[in-house]
Amino acid sequence: MEVIIDYKLINFTNMKIVFTAQGETWESQMDARFGRAKFFVIYNDETEELTTMDNSDVEKEAHGAGPKAAQKIAELQANIIITGNGPGGNAGTVLQKLGVKSYIGAGELTIKQAYEAYKNGELKEF
Repeated sequence: MEVIIDYKLINFTNMKIVFTAQGETWESQMDARFGRAKFFVIYNDETEELTTMDNSDVEKEAHGAGPKAAQKIAELQANIIITGNGPGGNAGTVLQKLGVKSYIGAGELTIKQAYEAYKNGELKEF
């Protein structure tokens, strides 16, 4: 499987943080997986809006879930991804080239707790 992404840095006008999650609200549990997370929950810090993207379509994929997820993150024009275990090698490379920072260690938290941990510098940059 080949996923082609234009490796240009995105010019951000506001901060978008993407959480890998099992649900769609602040109280939802984080999903420790990156590529196979059920949802991507997007927080826009300028508008304070929380939106979601269903990622369940990757369940049918045998391989390539990470790069496909990285492509979705690029389309969302995210600045930061917060997850449990971090993206795999290929997805991590794509995110890094796009200038998206990844933070790990939030797998056992709710989205709200993960956001607070990020703000307090408690998550590890991947």
